[in-house]
Amino acid sequence: MIVQHNASLKSLNTFGLDVRANSYVRISSIEDLKHVEELPKPWFILGGGSNILFTKDFPGTVIHVDIRGRGIEGENKNDALVYGMAGENWHEFVRYTLQLSLGGIENLALIPGNLGTAPVQNIGAYGVEIKDVLERVEAFDLITQDVKCFSCAECRFSYRNSIFKGSEKGRYIITKVVLRLSKSPTVNTSYGAIQSELSSMGIVQPDIHDVARAVIRIRMSKLPDPAMLGNCGSFFKNPIINASVAERLQREHTTMPSYQTQREGMVKIPAGWLIENAGWKGKPIGNVSMHKHQALVLVNLGNATGNELYEHAQRVKQSVTETFGIDLEEEVNVL
Repeated sequence: MIVQHNASLKSLNTFGLDVRANSYVRISSIEDLKHVEELPKPWFILGGGSNILFTKDFPGTVIHVDIRGRGIEGENKNDALVYGMAGENWHEFVRYTLQLSLGGIENLALIPGNLGTAPVQNIGAYGVEIKDVLERVEAFDLITQDVKCFSCAECRFSYRNSIFKGSEKGRYIITKVVLRLSKSPTVNTSYGAIQSELSSMGIVQPDIHDVARAVIRIRMSKLPDPAMLGNCGSFFKNPIINASVAERLQREHTTMPSYQTQREGMVKIPAGWLIENAGWKGKPIGNVSMHKHQALVLVNLGNATGNELYEHAQRVKQSVTETFGIDLEEEVNVL
């Protein structure tokens, strides 16, 4: 494990921000993690760099988890336990499961980031969340120096949240994720534009490969490539509000969509719709904007600083609150 000082993080965050870390290490094995205690604090655990907004240089150590490896841990006639180490790219892992003809995460294709950070915020898209297929998580305990296993229930998943983002934030570093995927999957095409995209592709009876292709086409049509336009994907969570409040708002704003949730009496409102209808979609201020094709995505138009991006996000939040009485919450980590 080699410690770099005054290290640039520009290539390690998808906003492309030219910030620096006082210290930086790349973790490539469990053995490396046993030496983390020697590193200067504070620590920040970095995965694929897609869920972070740096507003300034980081004064401590950025611990970049880059442990690689994937495979099948076990299987029966119905499903297979597929594992991936924390440093595996999420989309490449989805492609790997599709090559094995295993279903369950095809709706999550092309989500940016790495496998190790996927359970932290319970990533989800198009009606599927990682909690739906998660068997267990293995994580290095920075206090005891041991690897601990967490079942799906022990992760305490909720919408874009988990124990690793909540009560145990900063204690554990996820090293391995194990998913239970189906050999005879039932596809989920009911959410968003998947069905209409499949129809445009001329597909009547889709399989998991078709669904993944449809999701990729939808995401590519709406979401900018971070290599071309700095962004971190969805910047805000979709707010969950009381159904009676949503009904009142829908009388005032007749095109406002809502979706049922697992919480009785609560519905989910698309944050992108709120932002667009508050007038921010594609509206640049200086070097920042909400994307012209997807208002939920905050973009760096050129040489924006982290502070400029954060300030714009706060403008958008305030505007949505004033327009709809709904408070948006950031999905990303802001440092």
